[in-house]
Amino acid sequence: MSESAFLFKKPKESPGLLLWQVTTLWQRTNKKTLEPYNITHPQFTIMAILLWFEENYKDATQATLADFSKLDKMTISQSLKFLSSKNYIKRREHPLDTRAKLVNLTVEGKRLITQLVSLIEAIDYEFLCTINQDDQSQFIEILHKIIEEKDPINR
Repeated sequence: MSESAFLFKKPKESPGLLLWQVTTLWQRTNKKTLEPYNITHPQFTIMAILLWFEENYKDATQATLADFSKLDKMTISQSLKFLSSKNYIKRREHPLDTRAKLVNLTVEGKRLITQLVSLIEAIDYEFLCTINQDDQSQFIEILHKIIEEKDPINR
């Protein structure tokens, strides 16, 4: 009998597969929730980051959005074009960097994302409510460690 190519005896022991399954279920739920609003999850994420930045008096550029969201530059660019066409965001020249544009929510964009944040946070709550508060905190800490280790921006 030949040796298995897999490190794990059973699929349910593979952290990569488990992460994939949880992420897929979570994304599917988010997609279904956002569909009636004609917004994709990456578009939602961009708008939510913009809202957070605006609430915390920070400027956002396309590069800032890519760094913060971990979305690729093409997805950011296409999403911003769509969000701009729907009048959810506006772009303006950066006062210090002529290569960059500042991105802000419009009044309509802020109204929409404020509504959607509560829906998506309810999904997050529903996904995590099966584990106790201490385990949730530990889970979030583990996720931070993975991002810090694997994100090229942090190296």
